[in-house]
Formats: sequence, C-alpha cells, structure tokens
Amino acid sequence: MAASEHPRIEPTAAPVEFRRAVRQMRSATYRPELFVEEMPAPQRIAPFASALSADVTVAGDDVGSGRIVVLHDPAGNDAWDGTFRCVAYARAEIDPEQVTDPMLAGVGWSWLTEALEAHGAEYGAPSGSVTCVSTESFGGMSDEPAAAHLEIRASWSPVGDLTAHVEAWGELLCTAVGLPPVPEGVATIPSRRGQRGTSGSGSGPGVGSG
Repeated sequence: MAASEHPRIEPTAAPVEFRRAVRQMRSATYRPELFVEEMPAPQRIAPFASALSADVTVAGDDVGSGRIVVLHDPAGNDAWDGTFRCVAYARAEIDPEQVTDPMLAGVGWSWLTEALEAHGAEYGAPSGSVTCVSTESFGGMSDEPAAAHLEIRASWSPVGDLTAHVEAWGELLCTAVGLPPVPEGVATIPSRRGQRGTSGSGSGPGVGSG
C-alpha cells in the first residue's frame, strides 16, 4: 500500500512590522570597543523575537557584556502598552569601592534613560532594576583580588525606529564600563571586531526574513 501523502505545512511568515524591526536592529552601528552579534532569542515570551549579544573589550580585556531582545506580539500586550518590547541586560566590572556608593544604582539607571534620550529613542512603560555585587575571597582563595560588577536589567516599549533603541543599549554598555563619551560631531565607525555576526537569531516563523 502506498504511503499516505501529507500536505507540507509552511510556517507562517513573520509580520511585516517585525521583519522591519529586525532590519533596523541589524542596521545599528557601535563603537569599536563593542563586539555585537546575533544570538538565539527566547521562544516562549512572545510570538516573535530577535536578539543581540555584546562584549565590551578595552585594551584586550573583556570588561562588560550584555544583550538586548526585541519582542513582538501582533495581538498586543497590556503590560507593554503596545506590540513591541525591548528587554535589555548590561553587566560591567566596576571598582569594588563603588559598591558602597548609595547613589550608584540610581546613576546606573540614568545611564539607560540618558542614552535613550541622546539617541532620540522614544519609549513608554519603562521597568527594571540595578544590582551591585562585590566578591571578596578568603582562605585558600585569599590571594585573589576583590572584584565587583554592576548589572542593569531593563525593559521598555519602543516607539519608532528600533535602530535608535539598539544603539542606545550599546552606549549603555560603554558608559557602564567607564568609557568616555564620543565627542559630539565625531562619527562612530565600528572596527572589524565591532561588526555583527552573520548567524541567525530569533524565534517565531520567518524571523529575520524579508
């Protein structure tokens, strides 16, 4: 008996709005200290998602890292107050003495909002946290120097072109590790290390297509 034939089920194409958002993410430019590449996006938070990861390298040392995920739900989400949501994470090494500064968390959050404002990235419904962690070793590990890092977790609902939001996230990473701002009027041209990877990313059908 001949095997029964089953119709081939083609995945539904990603919405035009999401494909446009992915193109905008990929068009972002960064400082040469940033190495940004696409990464697999979470698959259960929203029907469609695309993600980028980044490392910040200064004088050959990795001093910071982060990621940003753009979520899209065509049906909308009451918590987002829209159909798109940016979810960002930034981690930076800091001087252990800074951990005791009671203003550090507030300053860390301001780095994000100021970066968004500087790039003209409009947004709504911001939410997040800033965590300062210090590590001191004892006993057989007492020779290891004290270390500390700052973690910023944030989400917001983007308005308009996603390029500005992704570039603001890149600026947040650089500010968090202590890099001085690029002088006004000086173009930001990524070095070879700052170029994006070519690996695919995202969840949901048709991510990054079109």
